[in-house]
Amino acid sequence: MNTENLQIQIKTFFGLEPLLADEIKKLGGKNVEVKNRAVNCEGDLGFLYKINYSARTALKILVPILEFKAYNEHKFYDKLAKFDWEDYMDINQTFAIDATVYSETFTHSQFMSLKMKDAIADFFQAKYRRRPSVDPKNPDIKFHLHIDRELVTISLDSSGDALFKRGYRKDQGEAPINEVLAAGMLQIAGWDGKGNFLDPMCGSGTLLMEAAMVALGLPAQIFRKRFGFQNWRNYDAELFQNIKETRVNRVKDFDGKIIGYDIDPDMLHAARTNVASAEMEDIIEIKEQNFFESKKEHFPLLMVFNPPYDERLEITDEDFYKKIGDTFKSNYPNTLAWLITADLEAVKKIGLRPSRKIKLYNGKLETRFLQYEMYEGTKKIHKLEAKTRE
Repeated sequence: MNTENLQIQIKTFFGLEPLLADEIKKLGGKNVEVKNRAVNCEGDLGFLYKINYSARTALKILVPILEFKAYNEHKFYDKLAKFDWEDYMDINQTFAIDATVYSETFTHSQFMSLKMKDAIADFFQAKYRRRPSVDPKNPDIKFHLHIDRELVTISLDSSGDALFKRGYRKDQGEAPINEVLAAGMLQIAGWDGKGNFLDPMCGSGTLLMEAAMVALGLPAQIFRKRFGFQNWRNYDAELFQNIKETRVNRVKDFDGKIIGYDIDPDMLHAARTNVASAEMEDIIEIKEQNFFESKKEHFPLLMVFNPPYDERLEITDEDFYKKIGDTFKSNYPNTLAWLITADLEAVKKIGLRPSRKIKLYNGKLETRFLQYEMYEGTKKIHKLEAKTRE
């Protein structure tokens, strides 16, 4: 593997690709190219370590090692059986294969994974008369198989476990939002760690944790114990340690407030457990508070939340979204609020026109991430006042 100029593919969620591209550019990526649910770039081994450790909107980071065309399963197997797998793994290491297949010729991803597994095992059998073991749950080396029609791409998964597994979540409660999606929502909303942040329906606290890490300048994976690249043959432990120290040395102070409200005792317990596991009790405040009975306490304030909806948790109150709108208008003047929802009909009951609508996916659910701007008077009056001051 040429460690000076690696071709790298970084996976993300639909709608977050431009945010990820910006992150990668800021971290030093070269020839950054936006794809569907992914960003391609180039960089050296140190850059690969850095983006795994720091990129907030990355799901997994792949390094392609082989690309070829195959028109049937025999050609597929023969090409893989002749590949020198010993460049990338040791016979004593366990391995696993993730596969995504979009092809009329190869229609079953699990079958193609098995063919690839057989080719790897047969390569080592021919050389050493024994086979490496497969470990689907905790492999030393993880390969990614991607087939697009006849084009086959084999990659090393440098991340190991998906990067939304930050390591701070000890209690996830019901229907938590994915950490990478939460980080992307905060970036869209413009959270830069300045001012104050409120999640008025915080659940197990994912948005709060991601907001706190931004505010403090903590790397996204500061709580993670292990990455896939640490089992690679060319792993440079000293280089990775230097990168971690450099990133951690950029941690900063935060003098604002990060607050979460909820009324569910189980959710409050989950959020407090997660905050305590990250030792962020001094940064994040969890309150047992009904949002509909709350008033704005901090200025300036950014509000971002993931309200319950029918696909996720049962809502018995038909006026739920109307109450959100009433609370916005009555109790949160001069506030920028964002919420994500899959219930595109019910959200109309908020009674305010969203100033931005962004299509995102929460798991397989198509959602909209909506921005609401609350003013003490009307928007028109505020615009007139602004013109008068000019």
